[in-house]
Amino acid sequence: PAAVGAAAMAACRGGVLRVLVLQACWALVVAQVRYSVAEEAKAGTVVGRLWQELGVEAVDAEARRVRVVWQGRRSGVEVSGASGALVVSSRVDREELCGKGAPCVLRLEVLLERPLRVFHVELEVTDINDNAPVFPTARKNLSIAELTTVPGSRFPLEGASDADIGANAQLSYTLSPSEHFTLDIKTSEENRKSLFLVLAKPLDRETLPVHRLVVTASDGGRTSLTGTMELVISVLDANDNAPQFNQSVYKVQLPESAAEGTLVVRVNATDPDEGLNKEFSYFIMSSFPAGSRDLFTIDPKTGEMRLTGALDFEDVRLHELQIEARDKGWPPLSGHCSVELEVVDVNDNAPEVWVTSLSVPVPEDASVGTVVALLSVSDRDSGGNGRVRCTVWPSGPFSLVSAFTGSYSLVLREALDREHVSEYEVEVRAEDGGVPPLRASRGLRVPVSDVNDNAPSFTQAVYTVLVRENNAAGAELAQLWARDPDEASNGRVSYSVAEGGVGSAVSGGGWRPASSYVSVDAESGRLWALQPLDYEELQVLQFEVRAVDAGEPPLCGNATVQLFVVDENDNAPALLPAAGNNPGQDPGAGAVPGTSVSEVSWAWAAWGSPAGQVVAKIRAVDADSGYNAWLRYELWEPRGQGPFRVGLYSGEVSTARALEEGDGPRQRLVIVVRDHGEPSRSTTATLSVSLVEGSEAALTAAGSASGLRPVAGVERGTAVVGASSSTNVWLVVAICTVSSVFLLAVVLYGASRWAPRSGVLSGAGPATLVCASEVGSWSYSQRQSRSLCVAEGAGKSDLMVFSPIVPPPPAGPGAKETQPEPPSLLDTVSGPPFLASRSFRLSF
Repeated sequence: PAAVGAAAMAACRGGVLRVLVLQACWALVVAQVRYSVAEEAKAGTVVGRLWQELGVEAVDAEARRVRVVWQGRRSGVEVSGASGALVVSSRVDREELCGKGAPCVLRLEVLLERPLRVFHVELEVTDINDNAPVFPTARKNLSIAELTTVPGSRFPLEGASDADIGANAQLSYTLSPSEHFTLDIKTSEENRKSLFLVLAKPLDRETLPVHRLVVTASDGGRTSLTGTMELVISVLDANDNAPQFNQSVYKVQLPESAAEGTLVVRVNATDPDEGLNKEFSYFIMSSFPAGSRDLFTIDPKTGEMRLTGALDFEDVRLHELQIEARDKGWPPLSGHCSVELEVVDVNDNAPEVWVTSLSVPVPEDASVGTVVALLSVSDRDSGGNGRVRCTVWPSGPFSLVSAFTGSYSLVLREALDREHVSEYEVEVRAEDGGVPPLRASRGLRVPVSDVNDNAPSFTQAVYTVLVRENNAAGAELAQLWARDPDEASNGRVSYSVAEGGVGSAVSGGGWRPASSYVSVDAESGRLWALQPLDYEELQVLQFEVRAVDAGEPPLCGNATVQLFVVDENDNAPALLPAAGNNPGQDPGAGAVPGTSVSEVSWAWAAWGSPAGQVVAKIRAVDADSGYNAWLRYELWEPRGQGPFRVGLYSGEVSTARALEEGDGPRQRLVIVVRDHGEPSRSTTATLSVSLVEGSEAALTAAGSASGLRPVAGVERGTAVVGASSSTNVWLVVAICTVSSVFLLAVVLYGASRWAPRSGVLSGAGPATLVCASEVGSWSYSQRQSRSLCVAEGAGKSDLMVFSPIVPPPPAGPGAKETQPEPPSLLDTVSGPPFLASRSFRLSF
């Protein structure tokens, strides 16, 4: 960890940007651990314990899905996920893994998820002395001329090679005892050893024609290993001058891109002998590394050495070849030189990009800086050719952060929105610093997962729905639709009528929730009627519909629905008040076809009443509204020129002409009340008007006073007494006044029976009573006073009511001047003016 921190501090000197990169690096890389293991270690050998070194708990490691990524060739070492131990699992051969390279370091990355962390582990495989020196051939044949070969002559030998490194590869040579030969070892500037067999004493073929020697190579390991090569030396005669090269070492440089057949070097040698002993040929005797000999060829006559294969700087950077010039004399003599070929790097390797970790899909609410992928980048070239620069295209919401050399992180640099872009196609491009530069790329598909971040939204904030009353239960009223741009369950919308929303006031008082009238289909948003709607009960229903998605947590949106009930003409006019039928009278007698039939009512009228005298007033109401509740009154019977008429819109029954005795004692009127609906509805009122003398009307009223009770809905004078609670106070006042006037009436009535008519009762002219009513002022002659009787249903009791002339109660705020809402069926007036009252006889 200290080494990584030092490297990170060095990278920070570049400025603020490098500081940010270093922070990102520390967020991913916790530590860099280095272990070493000797090659050929036994299987099961524990190299190190990662979790202890890195400070990671074993339980935490199992939950975070440990992954091991090897960089390059895998070795026989594995990481135990449970214990975190780095264990040898199979044979580890340093020479197989790294060859002659030193040090032999294997790199791997240990990845832990949730959160993503990377640990870099370096495992150095140390060398042991497990390889003995090996000579190219087990037997070497040499021919050396006698006498002509002077002491000190040198004959090059191919040295042994050792696959080990370091001290284990440091070779020393010994020669079996001989008085004619010794070994000479020459070390070059590159610390390479050249082996020569040196003639110490002239040879005598006749004494010993063949010399057999053994060259032994020993390495420098603690337990030294050896290899041997047998030298068979044949002693020859004649040729005593060997060819000589003008250079002992030829140094050449070639780019690794050199084509096959390229001239490497031309060597040159001379031989001072004459004849066949002067003629010689060139040969490649040996090479280092051993396999590189096949890459070259030399012309035996000219000494031109050419390429026969391709060079690769990344495999071998230096080739060393031993060249021999051998003459044709007998015995043949030879001269030797070496060619050292240095391979120059060219930019022939494109960068390589690997994805070591990819965390997809990325949730759309991922924070800026979230790591999406880890990438490794490398280039086999060296120097500037191996320096790689990476970019991401298109950049979009992503950027690349370099944790350290050759490692990059693809991170978010701005927020994501799946509803805008649901998937990104990203390409990571790598370019080296060569001329011309080489490029490589790696494509990544980064899907964005949905998060419930959008609430359902209705197409309208307020829906206005018109529905006719008396609709069928279960009828579809409207369809609502809300859009949620999220996907799957986050975008699946369900509808409901909001509980606790606005209800509706109903006739009769109280409130009812909207859910008792309508329901909404949870999936389709269709609005259904739960029951037939009645305009007279409900005119406007306003409620809220809620759309809720299935996300977690769920989001919702609301819309207001205004349901207007359209009136239909489903109510016939109703007469006020409703009472029983008159005994002995058929309610259907004289009824108009297609209308509802009311009860029969009785009224008293005085003979001699002038034309235009209001006898009664029909009052009716219609529960509908508008034209459906606009009423008109028609006189159905008798037809033609009868003594009575009815106001078209007022409902007032008045005399069409002066009443005469010839009109009979009783008139039966059938009045039809119609609305203006389509089709129109109607009801029938039957009014029986009895023509009597005024005194008889008074007697009738007095005789029946003891058994009277008030009838609701009958107008007395201009006062209206009904079931309406707004007139209760006036009713109490009227009863008290009537009680007082009743006593006075009894006294006056008795006096009128025993005294001559005078004053008000028998004045010189006709007494006229002027009364005020809702339809204006009217008067009638008092010469014949009649009583008015309203008879409906079976007579159970008779009531004579004396109604004082009192002002009407104040009209309500919704009252109309043209057609006020009537509280009673009949408005009638009769009685003597001195009583300042009206008398009614009611039977019910």
